[in-house]
Amino acid sequence: MPRLLVLQHVAAETAGTLDPFLRGAGFRLRYINFERTPDADPDPRRYDGLVALGGSMNVDQTGVFPHLLIEIEVLKEALVREMPILGICLGGQLLAAALGAQVHPAPVGEIGWYPLQSSPTAGGDALLRHVTHGQHVFQWHSYTFAVPPDAVHLASTATCANQAFRYGSNAYGLQFHPEVDNRMIARWLSVPAWRKELEALQGPDRARQLHADTHRHIGPATEAAMRMFDAFAALFRRGPRHRLLHSR
Repeated sequence: MPRLLVLQHVAAETAGTLDPFLRGAGFRLRYINFERTPDADPDPRRYDGLVALGGSMNVDQTGVFPHLLIEIEVLKEALVREMPILGICLGGQLLAAALGAQVHPAPVGEIGWYPLQSSPTAGGDALLRHVTHGQHVFQWHSYTFAVPPDAVHLASTATCANQAFRYGSNAYGLQFHPEVDNRMIARWLSVPAWRKELEALQGPDRARQLHADTHRHIGPATEAAMRMFDAFAALFRRGPRHRLLHSR
């Protein structure tokens, strides 16, 4: 039974649909919620893989959120051990930082549903091949990452050049949110500061349109996410050499 460490930053940003999928596949999940226990210092050596979730803070706010530095070190250790890693939004940015890449404000903040543009390498990738070119994915971010040295660029949007990368055969950084469902998006819109962020970026009526867009896109997005999650789970059944052969 694989043991998975899940790094959580705020209560509203859970693993969403990824949690029941992995539990159903036989995984044991251990959450570290840094909002509740900011001094936590998890040991990745006790686990078989790692998921880093999103959050409302930014990677450069280590003075306010010192646990971000702890997480980067945890990710570095997981990388050395060649563990399967999935970083989502802030988690993807932390993974990029752990690999020495720059994380910086995005030219344009993205909130809502955006068509994903697959790179030429995505078609042969274990995870991203399951997201078709033009598939709408959910975004909520104002920062973005550079693709780390030696990593493979996998996807972009029209307003954000770097939406996904793979490092080696086992570590994935995503800027978008494959784990969301209707309930999670509604919960995010109920957080006053987050709704204010949306309205400041896109106007006072945007929340209503976002609900309509979610109704339109959530079905295909969830189907693609389940295929991605299944491919992520399959990484645990392969050794590092086998994973590399199947990621090309």
